[in-house]
Amino acid sequence: MHWSKRVLGRRPRVVALAILAAASLMVGAAAQSAPNPAPPAPAAPSARFVVIVDAAHGGDDPGGHIGNQPEKAITLALSVRLRSLLAARGIQVVTMRESDVTLAPDRRAEIANHAKAQACLSLHASTSGFGIHLFTSSLAPASSTPMPAWKTAQAAWVTRSLALSGVLNSALQQAGISVTLGRTSLLGVDSMTCPAVAVEIAPERGEGDTAATMPDDPDYQARVAQALAAALVEWRSEGARL
Repeated sequence: MHWSKRVLGRRPRVVALAILAAASLMVGAAAQSAPNPAPPAPAAPSARFVVIVDAAHGGDDPGGHIGNQPEKAITLALSVRLRSLLAARGIQVVTMRESDVTLAPDRRAEIANHAKAQACLSLHASTSGFGIHLFTSSLAPASSTPMPAWKTAQAAWVTRSLALSGVLNSALQQAGISVTLGRTSLLGVDSMTCPAVAVEIAPERGEGDTAATMPDDPDYQARVAQALAAALVEWRSEGARL
């Protein structure tokens, strides 16, 4: 009789344990039958943005002479500075030349067109005038065609090239560098199928219209390269909104 009371006293506890065990089995079965959560969607790839940096002249073509240096050496030095700044900002850069090699204008256009670049800067240097000279093609704007004529391919891109020149102009002036804008026939550039601007670095203007700083000055080149890099970052942002 005393034994029966002890057994009966345990029954509520045994029943509770049984209920808990059954609930656990049901939860486990539900977890096994539930579908696996979907993996997170991959991040959208960033838009492709390529800049061509073209150090004019080179090899058998020295260009002009600035002080004791040929133009080809100054444009290459500026190209190296600009390439490094753009790469640090996550911009893909294609350089026309990394050393003192000869490169024909048509070959430069072929490289730019094959890269399908969003901008091309053709770098030059001069002792004429002051500040930076920005030149775009003098070709009249035209509609794009599947097979553009080689020497006038830039006609379909002139409007965009002028817009790029405007962005460069703004950044350079904000950096305190004077700018002169112009349009002319540009070997190589006239055959490019991308926005393209020739950037010519001339001496900085001093008092009395004298040359305060020459294009081969490293500090001057650094300031120009910084302004050009800032402009191309802005150009990338504008392109994303188009």
